[in-house]
Amino acid sequence: MFDTLSDRLAATFKNLRGKGRLSEADIDATAREIRIALLEADVALPAVRAFIKQVKERALGAEVSQALNPAQQVIKIVNEELIGILGGETRRLRFAKTAPTVIMLAGLQGAGKTTLAGKLGRWLKAQGHAPLLVACDLQRPNAVNQLSVVAERAGVGVYAPQPGNGVGDPVQVAKDSIEFARTKQYDIVIVDTAGRLGIDAEMMQQAADIRDAVSPDEILFVLDAMIGQDAVNTAEAFRDGVGFDGVVLSKLDGDARGGAALSVAHVTGKQIMFASNGEKLDDFDAFHPDRMASRILGMGDMLSLIEKAEQTFSQDEAEKMAAKLAKGPKEFTLDDFLSQMEQVRKMGSISKLLGMLPGMGQIKDQINNLDERDVDRTAAIIKSMTPAERQDPTIINGSRRARIAKGSGVDVSAVKNLVERFFDARKMMSRMAQGGGMPGMPGMPGMGGGAGRKKKQQKQAKGKRQSGNPMKRKAEEQAAAARREQQAGEALGLPAGQDAKNFELPEEFKKFMG
Repeated sequence: MFDTLSDRLAATFKNLRGKGRLSEADIDATAREIRIALLEADVALPAVRAFIKQVKERALGAEVSQALNPAQQVIKIVNEELIGILGGETRRLRFAKTAPTVIMLAGLQGAGKTTLAGKLGRWLKAQGHAPLLVACDLQRPNAVNQLSVVAERAGVGVYAPQPGNGVGDPVQVAKDSIEFARTKQYDIVIVDTAGRLGIDAEMMQQAADIRDAVSPDEILFVLDAMIGQDAVNTAEAFRDGVGFDGVVLSKLDGDARGGAALSVAHVTGKQIMFASNGEKLDDFDAFHPDRMASRILGMGDMLSLIEKAEQTFSQDEAEKMAAKLAKGPKEFTLDDFLSQMEQVRKMGSISKLLGMLPGMGQIKDQINNLDERDVDRTAAIIKSMTPAERQDPTIINGSRRARIAKGSGVDVSAVKNLVERFFDARKMMSRMAQGGGMPGMPGMPGMGGGAGRKKKQQKQAKGKRQSGNPMKRKAEEQAAAARREQQAGEALGLPAGQDAKNFELPEEFKKFMG
């Protein structure tokens, strides 16, 4: 969604790099480019004006003029101001002192409230809660049935006493759901309300009546991130008509310009709390302004990637795998490779995962063109092998390759390529596990080139061999000691030839030190 904005900002900052000093004209030109980029991304004008004003004020101050690298300082300012316009710190849900906590969802029809209720329910269940979804959208055809299906897929409870399709009183359903939750030991109630095709008095009144009936602890306004400038008008109308405590952005994985996300928190004064970025129930998470700003500026989102990995990978399994690799490359088999690959796949789309890495914005076209089915093809090839072949791929000859290719529905060359890639990956992973690091990265601790460099350093350190003659060896050692003293003296700034042991401070300095 933020690709266009990210590209424009990256191009703007590229012009700044390499400049030892930034003039006022440079800063004005940069501010103008950022303003155009934000307006093209459909960010609301009041938000753009406030943002540019802050950036210019800070960029013209001592913060940048006295910096060693002014360009980096400007990027830092833009990053901090982006975090500010997105809401500052991450806003967490408020829970009631006495269960159940009531969360009411409001928004226009088509914003994705019903699906989002299931996503929020699943997310809360993963946090250790027992959520209940309440069907209060009794107008839209099949809305009640849809919520029931979503709740079942999410593995959470549902309260739907009325059939819907225009039948039933949504206010009464909402009121009764609180007592039902208490009886059945649900600690969170998520009320799914009806939407309309536009903002109208009837819709506002029904939402206000449900709010008064259940006194929700949180009212979340579900906003379609793809509706552009109109998002701000809709949010303001809801804020004035019903009131809300936080915003949930849906369809953040769309290809619209994304200005809604950058505008709504600034204009309404209410923070974005959650973001939905896909169709699956687990494509949902808390909204972190700092991480979103980092992604917009092409710096990646490593914290979210680490959190996803922690949720997917077992610590015990990771330790076992590390121990295996440390023993040697042959310990790592194709079965282990398949297991690791399936765990990565559980984390979600490979394209999305790669997009979280810093600097990946430069190759986003290649990332977007990745075929997710390649992972499935690789899994099919490995599963078409016998246990012996997975354990020791060196036994795979021409006839075995042909059989595996036929069983997995791929070309023989694909099987050959997979085995070759596996051997290369196994060597690299084993080397990293043993402390060798990544190949081709000399001079960096733990980043490879390690073994060869270490040997070279050891060889250099040996120097000349010592003489077998005791007298000659003693003379050599004395000469080496003298050289070391001279080098130490030079390091201390002593004149050449002056002994570090006999060095004395000047008389003036002795008096100064008392």
